Amino acid sequence: MTPGRARTMALVVAGAFFMEFLDGTIIATALPAMARDFGQPVVALSIGISAYLLALAVFIPVSGWVADRYGTRDVFTAAIVVFTGASMLCGLCSGLWTFVAARLLQGLGGAMMVPVGRLAVLRVTEKSALVGAIALLTWPALAAPVLGPPVGGFITTYASWRWIFLLNVPLGVAAIALSWALMPNLREDIRRKFDRIGFVLSGLSLSLIMEGMELVSDDAVGWLAAVVLVAGLALGVVAVRHLLRTPQPLLDLQVMQVPTFAVTVTGGTVFRVTIGTVPFLLPLLFQVGFGLDAFHAGMLVLSTFLGNIGMKPFTTWVMRRWGFRTSGIANGIAAALTMAVCAFLTPATPLPLLLVVLFISGLTRSMQFTVLNTLGFVDVPRPRMSGASTLASVAQQMSIGMGVALGAAVLHLVTLRHGGPPMLADFHVVFALMAVLMLAGLPFFFRLPREAGAEVSGHRPA
Repeated sequence: MTPGRARTMALVVAGAFFMEFLDGTIIATALPAMARDFGQPVVALSIGISAYLLALAVFIPVSGWVADRYGTRDVFTAAIVVFTGASMLCGLCSGLWTFVAARLLQGLGGAMMVPVGRLAVLRVTEKSALVGAIALLTWPALAAPVLGPPVGGFITTYASWRWIFLLNVPLGVAAIALSWALMPNLREDIRRKFDRIGFVLSGLSLSLIMEGMELVSDDAVGWLAAVVLVAGLALGVVAVRHLLRTPQPLLDLQVMQVPTFAVTVTGGTVFRVTIGTVPFLLPLLFQVGFGLDAFHAGMLVLSTFLGNIGMKPFTTWVMRRWGFRTSGIANGIAAALTMAVCAFLTPATPLPLLLVVLFISGLTRSMQFTVLNTLGFVDVPRPRMSGASTLASVAQQMSIGMGVALGAAVLHLVTLRHGGPPMLADFHVVFALMAVLMLAGLPFFFRLPREAGAEVSGHRPA
């Protein structure tokens, strides 16, 4: 495939990713309006979010096997068909349980869409062009959490919450047509046996861990959160033992022997979890701590999105100049510093200074995501690319869910000091703690040689 066609395909896949990632964040602002239409309390609508995350946790591990069996183009386009059809059903629902069923179906489509789409791009992209391709695939995960709340609020206020889902239909149709035209149907010649035990164990473990993290911040079910988390972790240990011993595992844990990939799963998960608290904490800081309304708080958060986009033209140059190791360490420190600075923001902070801090935060966030997402695949052999893509997707999806849950849980625990609603000082403590935790992921980078990924980055150590 020519470089131009491969880049166009990456753009199409990134567009599908954006549709899927946006859908996971945009719904939050529409819950009150949906609850009124369904005749349900707002809290009951949270099951729609949980159902979506549950489907992702269960079905992402199986995506690599399905892609190897039926081909990347067929599975990716089928996933968009399922996601688009489920979106239409969500927009037409008139009751809570039909909505939950549609969200489960939508999660199934999303679970196949992201890892298979990335796998398709990785298989047709030359290593010299990998940084640019991964940068394209990274921006949806950066932009969606920031754009979701204000876009969802605008659509819900000035149109109807149903359009949040119905707008996916024309976008999905376009993505299906372009994917079918541009994407080769790559599959593995050797068919692997389906690992049923691994599927059950990994699905149950990941589901329980995600649900347990969501329950941590709820006083009424604190004991239940502990039980669910312990059960999920215990099943996870059993699942790992099975996956390491079975000849054809559902998740290829052996790929963790590749040092560059292991760094993105271990240290990368620490970074993704901590940075994943930002889209949750910043809007609350501006609304609860600063006293701003939702619209103005959302507009401030958009400054981080501008930083995300502003960094994209420079990522390739930075990695060529300093390499993956130095870029990851230096930028990780910078990201932690911007998180720490947020612990000193007050309503009296000058607006220009506030915008600069948020913009720089977006720059560092974007750079680190690109470093991690590219570094993970630079040394993975092509026969193991499917397993690596699936395992990376599991780690990233868990990180996204755990980031929001961690931010909510830590904020809840901090407020126990005074027993009331969150105050400005509580947010300061949480941001400081997240900055320290983010630094905990940096030692993994120090284990890498300076020339790690040089074939992809173009960096030549002195």
